[in-house]
Amino acid sequence: MFSFFLKRLPVFGILLLAACSSNPKNGVPKEVVRTPVYRLVKQDIDLDKLYVSDIQAAQNIEIRSRISGFLERIHIDEGSYVQKGQLLFSLSDGELRADIARTRAAMASMQAEVRTAEVELEKVRLLVDKKIISNTELQVAQAKLNAARARVDEAQAAVQHAQSRLAYTQIRAPYSGIIDRIPLKIGSVLEEGTLLTTLSDVSSVLVYFNLSENEYLEYQRLRDEGKIAADREATLVLANGQEYPHSGKVETIVSEIEETTGSIAIRARFPNPEHVLKHGATGKIRLTREERAALMVPQKAVFEIQDKNYVYLVDSTNHVRQHAFVPRARLGEFYVVESGLREGDRIVYEGIQNLKDGMQITPKAASLSEVVRKPHPFRSEEPHPRPLSPDLRLGHSEGEG
Repeated sequence: MFSFFLKRLPVFGILLLAACSSNPKNGVPKEVVRTPVYRLVKQDIDLDKLYVSDIQAAQNIEIRSRISGFLERIHIDEGSYVQKGQLLFSLSDGELRADIARTRAAMASMQAEVRTAEVELEKVRLLVDKKIISNTELQVAQAKLNAARARVDEAQAAVQHAQSRLAYTQIRAPYSGIIDRIPLKIGSVLEEGTLLTTLSDVSSVLVYFNLSENEYLEYQRLRDEGKIAADREATLVLANGQEYPHSGKVETIVSEIEETTGSIAIRARFPNPEHVLKHGATGKIRLTREERAALMVPQKAVFEIQDKNYVYLVDSTNHVRQHAFVPRARLGEFYVVESGLREGDRIVYEGIQNLKDGMQITPKAASLSEVVRKPHPFRSEEPHPRPLSPDLRLGHSEGEG
């Protein structure tokens, strides 16, 4: 029996060596990595882009005193809505009324001088007609009358000026709007130009935002091609992240590009019937553009090598390889593909940091919630895409096989 085992000892040694070689460290392939993969598809989407904006009232002016004096009465309160022509402030007017009386008296004296000069002129004319005196005396009398009449005109101007200054003691609203803070109180001494308050007409507001020069040129191209309207619709996102319920219209573009920033200002107008928007508020303008047959790649699936953008393409045998593509625009968490990728390509969606070129994977379906994520508008200055309907998806996931 012992000799039987000795004869078969080489056979057991070979089996033992074979068992040792089954260790993963001796060349047996590791388990294939299970990785989220989806297939790119073209679709129509709405592209949103957010721009920091400055909100201004349609009209906003400072109410200032045009004369010096004492603030005698305040007829309105801070934050109140006033109508055009409504009395806001009253200044002391005693001295101005005295000025009016004095100028009127001076004008009456000048008018009396005119009447005297007219009588003198008639006397001289009679004497000239009878050739008792020369015609030169008539010219002198006429000159005196003209001088008296000029003094009357001057006196009338003085009266009108005094009346205007008296009118400045009654400060009225130049248009309907909302009163801002009133820093002074009754009895305050006012100088000419003293600020009394600010009046804002916020029945509608003007919202200013800036486009870069490239965005402006693209905007002009799309408008010229009729893909967007000249008065395109805009949405306002308030500082608290809520969307303003009334939509606005883009009205105009300023004439110059800012040298320091390379941007150009755009103005949109929004109705404000509830007076929710105030002068000086901030928010963000959202512009929406429909993109036809867009091929979108999540930013999460993209990596950069020497300023080039790459993704991992998955071939028919589930091997991955690095593949470069050219993005047309970066839109929030996505890239719009310009070239380099085609509809139907399968790319790795997540876990690219664990992959190497040529590595084999086990494809795993990526859920829609993993691919399409709509961030809060205030988390990014970049735009984000939105499907036109719930049935449209950014990409189609594909599992094994």
